[in-house]
Amino acid sequence: MSHTIPWGTAWTLARRELSLRFKGLRLLLVCLFLGTGALAAIGTLTAAIERELANRGQELLGGDLEVEIWQRSPNEEELAALKVLGEVSQGTRMQVVARKGERTAPVGLKAVEDNYPLYGKLTLTDGRTVGPPPAGEAWVGQGAMDRLDMQVGDTFELGTLTLKAAGVIEDEPDKLSEGFQLGPTVITNLQTPYDAGLIQPGAMYQSKTRIAFANPATNPETAQEQLTERFPLAGFDFRDRDRASPGADRFVGRMGEFLTLVGLAALVIAGIGIGGGVSSYLEARRSSIATLKVLGATSGDIARIYALQIGLAALVGSVAGLIVGLAVTPLLGVALQGLLPVQSGFTFEPLALLLASGYGLLVALVFAATPLLRARRFPAMALMRSRVTPLARDRTAFLWVGGGLAGIVALALLTSRQPLLAGGFLAGAAAMLAVLALLGWSIRKVSARVGRPANPLIRNALANLSRPGTSTGALVTALGFGLSAFVLLAAIQTSIDGNIQSRVPQEAPDYFVLDIPRDRIGEFEQIVWAQDDKAMIRALPAMRGSIIAYGPKDDMTRVAELEEIPDGAWALRGERGLTYADEVPEGNTIVDGEWWGPFYEGEPAVSVDVELADAIGLRPGDYLTIALLGVERTMRVANTRQIDWESMGFNYALVFSRNAIADAPHNYAATIEFKGDTPTGPLLRELVQAFPSSSVIEVGQVLVQARTILSQVGVATLAAASVAVLAGLAVLLGAIAAARAARTYDTVVLRVLGASRGQILTMQLVEYLLLAAVLAVLALAIGSGLAWLVITQLFEFDWLPDWATVLAVLGAGLVLVVTFALAGSLPLLRAKPAQALRTL
Repeated sequence: MSHTIPWGTAWTLARRELSLRFKGLRLLLVCLFLGTGALAAIGTLTAAIERELANRGQELLGGDLEVEIWQRSPNEEELAALKVLGEVSQGTRMQVVARKGERTAPVGLKAVEDNYPLYGKLTLTDGRTVGPPPAGEAWVGQGAMDRLDMQVGDTFELGTLTLKAAGVIEDEPDKLSEGFQLGPTVITNLQTPYDAGLIQPGAMYQSKTRIAFANPATNPETAQEQLTERFPLAGFDFRDRDRASPGADRFVGRMGEFLTLVGLAALVIAGIGIGGGVSSYLEARRSSIATLKVLGATSGDIARIYALQIGLAALVGSVAGLIVGLAVTPLLGVALQGLLPVQSGFTFEPLALLLASGYGLLVALVFAATPLLRARRFPAMALMRSRVTPLARDRTAFLWVGGGLAGIVALALLTSRQPLLAGGFLAGAAAMLAVLALLGWSIRKVSARVGRPANPLIRNALANLSRPGTSTGALVTALGFGLSAFVLLAAIQTSIDGNIQSRVPQEAPDYFVLDIPRDRIGEFEQIVWAQDDKAMIRALPAMRGSIIAYGPKDDMTRVAELEEIPDGAWALRGERGLTYADEVPEGNTIVDGEWWGPFYEGEPAVSVDVELADAIGLRPGDYLTIALLGVERTMRVANTRQIDWESMGFNYALVFSRNAIADAPHNYAATIEFKGDTPTGPLLRELVQAFPSSSVIEVGQVLVQARTILSQVGVATLAAASVAVLAGLAVLLGAIAAARAARTYDTVVLRVLGASRGQILTMQLVEYLLLAAVLAVLALAIGSGLAWLVITQLFEFDWLPDWATVLAVLGAGLVLVVTFALAGSLPLLRAKPAQALRTL
């Protein structure tokens, strides 16, 4: 009766045979190194940013609680209630245009009180730590200094006021929480925008009041509830230290999760290469395994010895990946510094590293278990004949593979913020693998029945696709993933370019102008038409207010009483843009109900975006109550509208009749579109001189920012697709490595029968081209389908691929993968027939 050898003895045997250079297991090592390293870097960076967002919440927000109101500052009663909570620092934010001579620059004006910042430090490039500047001075962002061609000490104009640039901003502690703004920051004292004539009744600005709690134990949510209950019509929008920058937090979380899933998918794809590499390694150890069996080694002994070798290689590859992932993170921190709260130094996140190594080792288990367990089950003579008689499958492997896959799925779901998204991603990856596996099986069956072509090279190529022990399934997976990744990359990249080049410039106006005094709209139009008498001007009243109740008149739902905002009802959160109009807005279509006409004097009415109306169950005849500048107003829902949100004009979810809100203080906002080749510079200079309190935004700059953002999205997509391409190539090399022994035998026999190296290489080229031709169609469907999902569902862009480019990239991908396949086959041609025949 045989006995299993101890683990110590198994390790001694494993160590003696295993090369320190891991010869034969390098593919396993490289695949785990790349996959684990990517996951470690992604996880470490994401965790570090999330930790900074959590730990520096007070500094990033500038307080424990922020109260934001549009178009007014807190009144005395509201301010007194805020001061009960602790120290209060008031401020205002608005988009304005800075001027110096003929030069202009859109800037984000930030006027702050003397005790700013409550947390953190405002520093200048000269090393000073400062508060707000004195009257008549400003701290200016470097971008504005460059645009206006200024030096420290120069003067510039904001509104009707001349200010001195007294310093350049180096670090603005609460910058991340301020949100998106067109242009760099200019910081002044609290009185400056009033002295400059920028804040008047109806002006579009935000007041931001920060509170540092007197009692650190005060619960921000409790404080918010108390303030909302006391001032239900105030239109307060809150943020607290626990969600100082919800946009950044949401972006980092989603992007981190997306990249983690992409890295995991790439690692799983590379796992197929791992399986091929392990199969090739064990095939090369066939004689050693047979010898051990002859000497009395049991199946358990074989499993222990080679599991130790494979486990050591997997561990070394994973650890190396973790080290590189840690080393890369500081470089990513430097690249992101100033955009996201991440330190540029070394960051150690144990949970992220454990998760990355867990994924790597589980993938190694899943894909190495099958060839390892298959090799241990057979007697010595079967192993001796394995080059011509393939080993049968071991059903025990299904338990190990199933367990490993369950572990991967469990890790992904348990560590995901959105388990449904993670589950759907994994299900999609599994479905794609299943489709490729089915296609591989179908190709084997069809090639076996296609007949015997007269050309011997084609005949042998077809035979290779269907013979026992063929690697067709693995090759289909490798080529399918690789080619699909090429199509995915090309379709996404060209769609992004299409959105930038084709759609945006055509639909964008030349200018957005904010805060045009309502009594000077005629003067504004005359200035524009003096530059281009065919210019198209669209001017609308602009206000801000919040929805506080909606529904049937006798049974209205109060927004403050909702436990959760319904899906799609984004307009119920905080204050939103409001306007009034006599005619249906351009680009809008009435879906249900009727529009009021000019000179309407009936019951105050409102038109509601149909998507918002459907989300909250609102229908024509129902009522809507808003809070506008602290005053409650109720009006009847007259109709619902379909809005073209993709147009780059003014789109409002709520449009009111003139008699509903026109009596509230307000200004106008306008878009200007030139019809000819009129230069935009002269109009910009004239408008900022004639309307110093208005914000004139040149859309060209907005488009530059849009192009920059979309280009960054394209680069990120390129990186993700590159990971998939590398993973597919790893699978390809693994498949070739796994079949090397059988192909060496075939090559040697053909060489003995008189075939030249060129003929053998041509035969293999025909085989790969046949596979690639079939897979090109599938890759086009899979790659373009995935690209459509990414473009339309994830990025919410239009689907505008350049099919000529996509097909050209697919052709280049075919050449690349076939070249790699042939390169992987070249070592077979160097096999010496006499030496190879002696090993059979």
